[in-house]
Amino acid sequence: MDKQAAVILVAGKGTRMKSGIPKALHSVCGKEMVTLIVDSVRAAGIDRIVVVVAPESYSIKAILGSDVSYVEQADQLGTGHALLQARESLEGVSEITVLAGDTPLIRSGSLESLARIHRDNSALITVLTAVVGDPGDLGRIARDDNGINAVIEHYMASPEDLKIREVNSGVYRIKSSWLWPALKSLEPSSNGEMLLTDLVAAAAADRSGSVTSVTVQDPTEILGINDRAQLAAVEKVLRGRICKRWMLKGVTIPDPQSVYIDINVEIGEDAIVMPNTHVLGQSIIGRGCRIGPNSIIKDSSIGDECSVLASVVTEATLENEVEIGPFSNVRSGTYLESYVNIGTTVELKKTRIGRNSKVNHFSYIGDADIGMEVNIGAGTITCNYDGVEKHSTRIGDGALIGSDTMLVAPVDIGSNARTGAGAIVTNDVPEGTLVVGSPARVKKKELGRDLQN
Repeated sequence: MDKQAAVILVAGKGTRMKSGIPKALHSVCGKEMVTLIVDSVRAAGIDRIVVVVAPESYSIKAILGSDVSYVEQADQLGTGHALLQARESLEGVSEITVLAGDTPLIRSGSLESLARIHRDNSALITVLTAVVGDPGDLGRIARDDNGINAVIEHYMASPEDLKIREVNSGVYRIKSSWLWPALKSLEPSSNGEMLLTDLVAAAAADRSGSVTSVTVQDPTEILGINDRAQLAAVEKVLRGRICKRWMLKGVTIPDPQSVYIDINVEIGEDAIVMPNTHVLGQSIIGRGCRIGPNSIIKDSSIGDECSVLASVVTEATLENEVEIGPFSNVRSGTYLESYVNIGTTVELKKTRIGRNSKVNHFSYIGDADIGMEVNIGAGTITCNYDGVEKHSTRIGDGALIGSDTMLVAPVDIGSNARTGAGAIVTNDVPEGTLVVGSPARVKKKELGRDLQN
């Protein structure tokens, strides 16, 4: 049986978020806040996690999966009541870390320090605190000559109490053999709820142990989220952490305040992420890339030495030394082999393009398989939709597609074939053949290497 466990409280209604999404599932830098907390708990070495949820919290369970346990708090009777619901799930556990589900910036190192101080002092309860300039509506930490003796909720604080700058984080480490009897003996507060904060005063009055504390060095760790403004404030902090981490690993970010990088992104050394750029989801950016300015990369894999200028790349794969942009849109299912060049205002969808090929300007290429050393002139369109179904286009190695060509799919352009400017191609073009006109017709066969003759 595990000696330690964590309980995360997410049963609150979160009405101030004014959302149909549970508060704990609002995203911070590409990840749900409760998932960020779970990650920190696991990184602190706590594998047994119980999440206290409201009834019918299917969406939370779908996100967290079966790696955590769940208990329900049917009635909203306070944080103390919520923790009490987890008792049966924590049989045999000697120490419990309790966290609110809306404080996603908590670091694993702080949780490790909390556990160590608690254990070293054989404490009944250890409180994670912070000293802040503006405590707002956070609970104040009251101390006497013996240490912490209470947590004073903001609405119960006197003018003198409100001068205190040490505040409660809502994160505790508690001795379980003391916890359960103490919880049962708690009296409801003035608002009718059983509050975890009252446990601190109960422990201070109990001579069988002590109350200890850990004060975080970075007060932003304890920032909680109750509304959209606080959500934005927390995301700004985490964005700053993420940018700093990558800069320390050898990534250049000239203006971190204008860059948005999600927490699961990977970036190689000597990459440059320029201003007003978003790198989102599960994206991977290779070594030496230049991304932006004004680019969006989402759930994509970008190889080494690529350039994406003022363009959008979504659910796509780029090999090495690919150039894109400006103002192009590389959509889902696209695969660009090494040394491909995508010019300005090009849209690609569900297309593979071979090595050293080019799609120059103002083109749409969808549902296509394009070979190596292909040059696609400006204004080319694969007409892949007939109003009912999508159809594919194949272009062989070495083909040259003239500007403003319409390729009416399904159509197959053979290797080293050419289309004249403005051609409307409705039939397959054999290898080494030039077609021109509307509809396109054969102008010359077997062009071979000399496409000018």
